[in-house]
Amino acid sequence: MIKKWAAALRREYIYITTIVRTLWLLRLVKPNATRNIVDIVEVQARNRPGNAALLYLDQAMTYAQLDARANRYAHWALSAGIGRGDCAALLMENRPDFICAWLGLFKIGAQVALINTNLMGAALAHSIGISGARHAIVGAELAQQFREAPFETRPAEWVEGEDGNLSTLLATMPDTSPGKQHRAGITLKERAFYIYTSGTTGMPKAANFSHMRMMFMMSGFVGALRPRESDRVYDPLPLYHSTGGVCAVGIAFFSGAALILKRKFSVHEFWPDIHKYGATMFEYIGELARYLLNAPPSPLDQGHKIRAITGNGLRPEIWKQFQERFAIPRVVEFYGSTEGNVSMLNYDGRIGAVGRVPEYLEWLLPSRVIRFDVESEMPVRGEDGLCIECAPDEVGETIGGISTRPGRGFEGYSNKADSDKKILRDVFRRGDAWFRTGDLMRRDAHGYFYFVDRVGDTFRWKGENVSTGEVGEALAAVPGILEANVYGVAVPGMDGRAGMASLVVNGDFALDDLPARLKARLAPYARPILLRLAPQIVVTGTFKQRKVDLVRDGFDPVTISDPLYFLDPDSGKYERLTPQHHADIVEGKIKF
Repeated sequence: MIKKWAAALRREYIYITTIVRTLWLLRLVKPNATRNIVDIVEVQARNRPGNAALLYLDQAMTYAQLDARANRYAHWALSAGIGRGDCAALLMENRPDFICAWLGLFKIGAQVALINTNLMGAALAHSIGISGARHAIVGAELAQQFREAPFETRPAEWVEGEDGNLSTLLATMPDTSPGKQHRAGITLKERAFYIYTSGTTGMPKAANFSHMRMMFMMSGFVGALRPRESDRVYDPLPLYHSTGGVCAVGIAFFSGAALILKRKFSVHEFWPDIHKYGATMFEYIGELARYLLNAPPSPLDQGHKIRAITGNGLRPEIWKQFQERFAIPRVVEFYGSTEGNVSMLNYDGRIGAVGRVPEYLEWLLPSRVIRFDVESEMPVRGEDGLCIECAPDEVGETIGGISTRPGRGFEGYSNKADSDKKILRDVFRRGDAWFRTGDLMRRDAHGYFYFVDRVGDTFRWKGENVSTGEVGEALAAVPGILEANVYGVAVPGMDGRAGMASLVVNGDFALDDLPARLKARLAPYARPILLRLAPQIVVTGTFKQRKVDLVRDGFDPVTISDPLYFLDPDSGKYERLTPQHHADIVEGKIKF
């Protein structure tokens, strides 16, 4: 009994002290405040000019050099006619100039659309188009991809790298401060980024991401992890996502520590990099953790300097094994979304939990789990018309109360109609408003939240949200495909769900041509892994495609009479799925 009390006291002590520390960091994060990430970096450049800010390949960029490079971007932007409130698109793989570019644009009060580097064609053009950007900063490695996009109004192209036109101009710009007058009056409530999410309607949606949200997120992770000036944070995640591009950046910049950038995640280079750079922390997603765990054991698995890691999606079944094999002293799992207001952290490392909101913190972090009808994909309401909160350990949809408190607002998307769809009203009382996460969770008696599954037409694969609408549209454009129903299915040993499509086809359909057609329209993670050729698509009474039965069927050719195919990772073609192939996939011999 004494041990239980001691454990409970320790748990509450960790949460209370961490929340107090975070609230202290947030004391200046108010809607009308003007101190943002630019001011923090400029202070570091003055106080710690020689400290490494960014480590990339075999080069180090100090805080003084980071600030100077950002100043060059600021002066260039002014010369190009970019000013306060204007939005510029940023399409670049991970490297120091990615951060220098948006930091420089912030210095003059501009906004930045962070474009997913996997996008191509119409999706790429759409994403930049809805931001209203008249200028695009493009990494030389993605210039051809940008030029092939079918823009209605093509933005000015500024290429950085390999003697690009922007590289030439930046070299002529002064590296001194452009002065604070250009961003005077910019408050935290104003937009900093557009960060994109797939949603369920097909094309990516642009989520508004304010300076206040940025500061709130960064402060939360600093409060939880307590980074030191001597820390080195390894970041192999895309900088166009909030996890890699905001959370990891804040952990380093708030404390004067170094951020280690990796252009793309590599299983084989991960632990060598951790040792090479002397990393003390790293950011992860669930898929990354599983990839590392599936790799052959190596002497470099341990003997490193890692003292804490943070991320999301570390599944309960591999959590303990991952932590023990790689000698990770502390795991801080978190939950959050780019556009949402539900955010929580698992401060004390409870295995499997994505975060915790104890009852005594519900006033500060109003996150709840409500009963949910999976078939109708809507919350369950009682006789009084209000929603019903789930009992402990009952699965339902997680929602977050919308208020004016920092971090609790819902900034929405560039399209108001998309924003309205995410707001649930009259939840616990008439007139209240809550953000729908679209995630099914359960909450235990101690306030720990556990992720169960995603709701609706969007599923996770390879760390990305896959829109069934976007994939369906790409399939519908293929000759011979009459109908397509796209959904995600669980694959043993893999995080997220693999894309599968049930197709109705005619004699014009050429299976061998499908991979090339999809490659031209979809990012790699969005292309269906599995196909099912069906005589017809089953619909509901309101003519909505039914996915529930298809998801339950999975992809076992022993129980499914329809012809099944899988995208062979070796040949790159769709091959007939036999019982032996199915067994090899289940046993991990065929890896997607």
